[in-house]
Amino acid sequence: MGNGGSASTASHFAADLAKYTALPGRRRFKVIGLTDNIPLVSALTNDEGFDAIFTEQLEAWITDGDALVGFSVHGGKGAANAGQWSQNLIAALAKAKDAGAETIGFSGYDGGAMAELADHCVTVPVRIDELGTPLVEGLHVVLHHLVVHRLRCRIAANG
Repeated sequence: MGNGGSASTASHFAADLAKYTALPGRRRFKVIGLTDNIPLVSALTNDEGFDAIFTEQLEAWITDGDALVGFSVHGGKGAANAGQWSQNLIAALAKAKDAGAETIGFSGYDGGAMAELADHCVTVPVRIDELGTPLVEGLHVVLHHLVVHRLRCRIAANG
């Protein structure tokens, strides 16, 4: 899951988990991108508010032993015209933890609330705001490719 450019990264990560790690005769990951069903996201935004788009989807999916991965440049820290950033991600991480799922975050700057809440959080430490978003988003893609490739190697070696 993610918002803005991070939604694109989350969608890309979900696709890579489902496809790149799929090896003949090996168990596969069951993956859903919470950003990918635009009609559902827009209906939830309309009826429940944008802050609920991920938690509402998790109602049907998240269980003990699952993992929820979120991408956010600021990790839920900071605000703009619409209010505090990425609170929908923070709420979803809390809901997943309550359900017994492992939570993983990819954040930037100082990690924000995501770094405090997630079980594991990789933070790209940026201190120059002018380049912050492009650097964090770009490195998140590199990192997600490394994670998926390492998972593929482990699946190939261990089944």
